[in-house]
Amino acid sequence: MQSYGTGPVQTTPERVGLVVVAAGVSTPSSSRLLADLLTEEVVAALAPAGTHVEPTVIELRDLFGDIAAAFTGPASDRLEEALATVGSADALVVVTPVFAASYSGMFKAFIDLLDPAAIAGTPTIIGATGGSLRHALVLDHALRPLFSYLRAQVVPTAVFATASDWAAEADAQALHDRARRAADELARALGSSAAFALAG
Repeated sequence: MQSYGTGPVQTTPERVGLVVVAAGVSTPSSSRLLADLLTEEVVAALAPAGTHVEPTVIELRDLFGDIAAAFTGPASDRLEEALATVGSADALVVVTPVFAASYSGMFKAFIDLLDPAAIAGTPTIIGATGGSLRHALVLDHALRPLFSYLRAQVVPTAVFATASDWAAEADAQALHDRARRAADELARALGSSAAFALAG
C-alpha cells in the first residue's frame, strides 16, 4: 500500500477519511506491514455498507527531524500538515514498534505535539510490533492509557504482531483474524459516531 500525502481529510456519508500513523524505523518496517494489514481490513469492513475509505499514511520516520526540532522551535510546514491531518481524521490506525517495553520515543513525541483535543471521540485502532509476545502488554499498559487520555474512542481489540506472525501460516491466520475483529469494531464505532452526529 502506498503512502499518501497529508492534507485535510474530506468526509461525506459515503466516504471515510482514515489516517494511518506508522512509527517503524526500518525498511521494510514490520510496523508499516501491520498498519497496512489493519488498513486493508478496515476497507473490507466498511465496503458492504458502500463506504469508500480514503487512507492517508503518515510515516513518522520521514518526519523524525521535524518532530525533534519542533520542541525547540516552530513546527515545519509538513509537520503541521501531518498533525492537522491526524486531527481531521474520521478514524485512526496507529502502530508503533516496542522500544524498552513501551512505545517508541518518536511516536510519543509526535503524539505530544497534537492538540490535546485533536482526536477526542475519534474511533481508533491501536497496534504494536515487537520481537516477542512478552511485549504485547504494551498495548494495554502504555498505548491504551495514552489514547484514553486524549479521549480517542479506542476499539476493544488491540493488535500486536511479532516476526512469527508473518512467517508461520497458523500465526498469520490468527493475526489476520485479530486485525479483522479490530476493523469490524472500528466500522461499528464509525456507525455509532455517524448516528450520534445525525441525532445531534
